Amino acid sequence: MSTADELLALRDLQVSIAGRSIVTGLDLTVHAGRITALVGESGSGKSMTALSTIGLQPRSAEVRGSARLGAAELVGCSAAEMRRIRSGQIGMIFQEPGQSLSPVMKVSKGFRHVLAVREGIRSRARAETRMRELLSSVGLPDPDRSAASYPHELSGGELQRVVIALALSGDPALLIADEPTTALDVTVQRGILDLLVRIVAERQIGVLLITHDMGVVGEIADEVVVLKDGDVVETGPVREVLSAPEAPYTQALLSAVPRLAESLERADGGAVPERREGEHPVVRVEGLSVEYHRRGGSHRALDDVGMEIRRGEIHGLVGESGSGKSTWGKALAGLVPAQARTLEIEGVDPRTLGASQRRAAYARVGLVFQDPASSLNPRRTVGWSIGEPLQLAGGISRTDIARRVKRALEIVHLPASYVSRLPHELSGGQRQRVSIARALILEPALLIADEPTSALDVTIQAHVIDVLRDAIAETRFACVFISHDLAVVGSLADHVTVLRAGRAVEQGTAREVLGDPQHEYTRALLASVPDPERRLREDGGEAA
Repeated sequence: MSTADELLALRDLQVSIAGRSIVTGLDLTVHAGRITALVGESGSGKSMTALSTIGLQPRSAEVRGSARLGAAELVGCSAAEMRRIRSGQIGMIFQEPGQSLSPVMKVSKGFRHVLAVREGIRSRARAETRMRELLSSVGLPDPDRSAASYPHELSGGELQRVVIALALSGDPALLIADEPTTALDVTVQRGILDLLVRIVAERQIGVLLITHDMGVVGEIADEVVVLKDGDVVETGPVREVLSAPEAPYTQALLSAVPRLAESLERADGGAVPERREGEHPVVRVEGLSVEYHRRGGSHRALDDVGMEIRRGEIHGLVGESGSGKSTWGKALAGLVPAQARTLEIEGVDPRTLGASQRRAAYARVGLVFQDPASSLNPRRTVGWSIGEPLQLAGGISRTDIARRVKRALEIVHLPASYVSRLPHELSGGQRQRVSIARALILEPALLIADEPTSALDVTIQAHVIDVLRDAIAETRFACVFISHDLAVVGSLADHVTVLRAGRAVEQGTAREVLGDPQHEYTRALLASVPDPERRLREDGGEAA
């Protein structure tokens, strides 16, 4: 590819903070009409590379080397010049679209501010025309409604499309997309990825895509640079890197991506645990419905759904945001009022019990949430956080609490020495393991895990899944695993329920649902799962 097509060229880029090296000698090129992926786990230096390229690195950071945008050298240029470049030649798409928009400002007002800076449009009428054009270009079906909305009134996918439209203002030559799909449902993610590919083809712009997900890389990138601890370990065309990865780290990233085919092999291998004769279900639910009453009407979040789970079984709840899967988990945990023909935990309906007995029944239900950082007290040690449920239960000595905390850490594969650590001293995966240990400390009959891996790097996600699988095999509690990702659920669950708009559209064993889906919605979810080898297969290549 000719150097004339080069939009962004990083050469020997180095970033350090307080003397600690964050990025060491990185070379990377983004060409017009191409997508270059910078891949690595949290802490690899990929986001710092992007921020340093456009002058948004921390003040304490020192940047050396070269970053050229066309003929302009970005490293060392003045703040005023960098603002000018960011205002027109580069568009930035961040991971959390909600944090890119003011929560107290309608989309239209924020858009007018951006257009005034990036395109010099001061007229309100001209701004609204241009805003409608940009919002339509990113596939929003009702641009006027989106413009008139506050950020909280839009879905995650709509928000991300608004942010992409903002990034396209000023007709930039380069887009930097930092984890633009990580927190999105798989079907919404698919739409955003397709949108990026279309934008590149139509506008012939270049994209620097920052991600930890090799599935996303395989779907849309042209070139890939793999970063580990600030060092480039592998680089090249996506087809070559994915078909024959040389670096062990690249191989590990690829192997950690959940694959539906492997899930089906697991199901065929008889991984579903046998139900023991005479053993009653831990959970039995029939006709479960949850209705939220709001000013101006009501909303039925769940409508006549049910499940049965026995000891040692994992039941996956799958669906997009708003499908009702988290509400189902909250209903089982007694956190929202629910109606049901049958709602039993260990053979008892908690709704028929007195207050103290009901609390004891729900104490047999453990909860693991999506964000471990918000689930743990930042001022308390790991040992205190894990042991707190025992302290609240009362009647247990400190010695016994310490013993059970140590045992809980063993179950989630963490050393006993972690009891004295604070949450900020742990990685995301370690914090999630602590959250699982905390949920297991009361020896629950049922564990409800609500999107426990969606915010984690793929390798850490794989470790957390292994921890859950091992813990269930050892203690034989029942588990409800809530996720929007069928590949993740398939790697873990024995039975699967697919939810859409509060109703179960498909239910059965993992083999039945994943191997022979009957409902078109399930098939759409399956087709949307990022697959690092899909393009290789379609092009006639072979994946490693």
